[in-house]
Amino acid sequence: MFEGTVKVYRVRDEAKLPQRAHSTDAGMDFFFAPYDGTTVRVAPGQSVLLETGIKMQVPSGCMLQIMNKSGVASKKQLIAGACVVDEGYDGEIFVNLQNVGKDVQYIDPGQKIAQGVFVRIEKPDLVEINKDSVYGHKTARGDGSLGSTGT
Repeated sequence: MFEGTVKVYRVRDEAKLPQRAHSTDAGMDFFFAPYDGTTVRVAPGQSVLLETGIKMQVPSGCMLQIMNKSGVASKKQLIAGACVVDEGYDGEIFVNLQNVGKDVQYIDPGQKIAQGVFVRIEKPDLVEINKDSVYGHKTARGDGSLGSTGT
């Protein structure tokens, strides 16, 4: 388990550092820090790419996964899009939010927009095989896909 320090840089002075609300929280809250300091309007169905004003070191053997904040998702229907920050990325971290609700939403500078969680990763080498037998035998799980175990 990684328990060291992680370097964080504010791209803009007004950017808030990511923070955990409680010491036991897995995720760190990320905040909106727009270049121009203005509120963003998000129409129903619209996706926006939001600046955090933060650059962050990702520890070796990890990725930083940007995920929904439960309150932002449930109260504002703003859902974080797929976002993986790889080890070695040295640019500003952005958050993609989509309004899946029916109402226009507004995101103010300094507002919590998502949370980031460090996740340990494995990077095995891939080897192509010439026979459709990735496990070498039939599995109990089988090849049933979406909804195959019921809904």
